[in-house]
Amino acid sequence: MIARRLSLILSLMSASLPLSAQDLATTCHAISSYDLTVAPDRLLFDRPQPQPRQVELRDGSLLTDGAAVRLRAEDQDRLAVFERELRELVPRVKAVAARGVDLLASAMHDEGARLSLDEGTRAELDRRIATRAAELKQRIAASNSTHDWQGNLADQYANQLAADLLPLLANDLGQQAMNAAMTGDVQAAANLRNTAADLTGQLRPRLEQRMRALQPQVQALCPAVQRLAELQQGIRGARGQPLDLLDLGR
Repeated sequence: MIARRLSLILSLMSASLPLSAQDLATTCHAISSYDLTVAPDRLLFDRPQPQPRQVELRDGSLLTDGAAVRLRAEDQDRLAVFERELRELVPRVKAVAARGVDLLASAMHDEGARLSLDEGTRAELDRRIATRAAELKQRIAASNSTHDWQGNLADQYANQLAADLLPLLANDLGQQAMNAAMTGDVQAAANLRNTAADLTGQLRPRLEQRMRALQPQVQALCPAVQRLAELQQGIRGARGQPLDLLDLGR
């Protein structure tokens, strides 16, 4: 199996923004083949292959594939700093993710206004958006592992969001088109039908544009991520393999 080149930290965030995921690998040039679980007493990195498949950090101690690694004092200190700074970074990442959810909800609210939806439809749209946003922010807050965002979970969430919101918009636009046709405004009716038929195609670019406002907050994480990559350089596992928990792309 080819190792997944996931963003080590921002995986917690990127899947939480299914319509416009920010990519840590692109922004900070940081990649990893590991998944990360942040437990109260340890950090656990795991991957299908190659070895080491599992790396555990705990207060400066290191285990790879279950075997304790003897470290020089300076390497123990570096790993202890690595663990501390990674723990400090996680809530910062979650805060950016939550901000992304807020931006997405605001953008969807504005789209409802732009489409001149019926007052009742707009109220229902806002209710559904608020519900989805609250669910997602709660999930972000509770998550402590990139395993929570693996596979097609993000796609599933995006599909659920679309299934919840797009029919509501399409039905309202369809009713507007019918009303326009009944008053003889054939062109307006045709325009509304076209808008309803291509809601996803029209919405996506505008939502992505709004989400670009998050980019400076993502970029602000890069120095901390680069610092982590530097701290773990040169440290090897029990069998002499480099850990490469986090690589800085070139």
